[in-house]
Amino acid sequence: MDELQISPADPHGASPGKDQQAAGVGILLQIMMLVLSFILGHVLRRHRFYYLPEASASLLIGLIVGGLANVSNTETSIRAWFNFHEEFFFLFLLPPIIFQSGFSLAPKPFFSNFGAIVTFAILGTFIASVVTGLLVYLGGVLYLMYRLPLVECLMFGALISATDPVTVLSIFQELGTDTNLYALVFGESVLNDAMAISLYRTMSLVKNNSSGQNFFLIVVRFLETFVGSMSAGVGVGFTSALLFKYAGLDIDNLQNLECCLFVLFPYFSYMLAEGLGLSGIVSILFTGMVMKHYSFSNLSENSQKFVAAFFHLISSLAETFVFIYMGFDIAMEQHSWSHVGFIFFSIIFIGLARAANVFSCAYLLNLVRPAQRQIPLKHQKALWYSGLRGAMAFALALQSVHDLPEGHGQTIFTATTAIVVLTVLLIGGSTGTMLEALHVVGDTHEPHLSDNFEANNGYVAPYDEESSSSGNRLKMRLKEFHRSAASFRALDRNYLTPFFTTQSGDRDDNDDSNAEDSLLRSRREGFH
Repeated sequence: MDELQISPADPHGASPGKDQQAAGVGILLQIMMLVLSFILGHVLRRHRFYYLPEASASLLIGLIVGGLANVSNTETSIRAWFNFHEEFFFLFLLPPIIFQSGFSLAPKPFFSNFGAIVTFAILGTFIASVVTGLLVYLGGVLYLMYRLPLVECLMFGALISATDPVTVLSIFQELGTDTNLYALVFGESVLNDAMAISLYRTMSLVKNNSSGQNFFLIVVRFLETFVGSMSAGVGVGFTSALLFKYAGLDIDNLQNLECCLFVLFPYFSYMLAEGLGLSGIVSILFTGMVMKHYSFSNLSENSQKFVAAFFHLISSLAETFVFIYMGFDIAMEQHSWSHVGFIFFSIIFIGLARAANVFSCAYLLNLVRPAQRQIPLKHQKALWYSGLRGAMAFALALQSVHDLPEGHGQTIFTATTAIVVLTVLLIGGSTGTMLEALHVVGDTHEPHLSDNFEANNGYVAPYDEESSSSGNRLKMRLKEFHRSAASFRALDRNYLTPFFTTQSGDRDDNDDSNAEDSLLRSRREGFH
């Protein structure tokens, strides 16, 4: 990011009137594409046409319009308004999407599945990143594909490990699938973004400061980025909770102020982390999770309705805009299509790395669970299949164009773009068929997302029974980890919730159920 370029003002020559006209036409066309995407998404959803999900439709609209603009005689100044600037993406489009991911993460099912979600998102993403990077490097060494240095291969592995299963989740909800499977896919995708961007930034720092680096310093840099960003986000979230608890803003004539402050806190968290040299994306994600769990209940009822609808609205607009822009960018930008082998083998390696992620982590999790609580193989296959790539992978690949020299970043960007398109169109379009083939459609019998997560049919809720199997060291450590998840939930119920909110822990659980019902309804009615 050498310079902030939000608008493509032409320094050479066109008159201000011409520039304003070009800007108006460009913005008009963007609004028209947004309107068309929402209408087409509604029609597809209404007719239950799952072979072309809403995200795929938005991407195709961008492809078609970008292709037409590319072959037309449209003025350069107008076409420039469609160029995808990563500064605009990182500052205005990505933050509301990531915040809504954390904000819409219902606390009760998240903490009930905490052990499995963290295992897949942290350990699994690390495994997928390293496996992808090493396979891409070996592919280059064996002359199967374009050769990149090892550090750049690991950067590619980190960015391409960021999943975005918004299409899969929307179809999960439409068709009805197991609530545990839904919680795993959604929870893993939320924390996976934080892990992927932290790994990418760590590898980028190693690339830029290659002298004197060792494994210990790499680990320290990663922890600095991840833990520092998480701490900044959690700290801002807790601060907002105390403010709304004690400031007395939940009265009728101050609701406008209450809503304004609530909307500003996420961006404060994002900019604070960026100003400290940390990751604003990781920070705003954890701010969303904390504000939903603690700050949200301190708002008045009308303010709760407004902020929930507001964040859902801007997130839907931003996400649709991102998929349109991805399609448009593919058609308009110059890509390194000469390295087709790099794209082909990268897709194969990503599938293998995703399998190593899902099946190895599921094996470890099943070691500490009795037979009735195992993660079934069909759910593992669904979790593997749901690893679509989307907005985060595209954004990091766009940044890699500036981070990597000699055209290497352009090669990674082209490969990532192709992978995003293929996964969104092919995997997203075949998700309904996959769910039916695996017999996971309609598995859920619970009327509410949060009901019975700790009942017998749940397989990832924290569990305190002693295992009847042999207590080897690995199993005992894994069991202690799941006990810590249960202990954290008790800590939250007994201390954190009463301290940061106006409600008790038991009352908060009931509110979680109501919030999750509202979340399901809003996500079914929303675009994604």
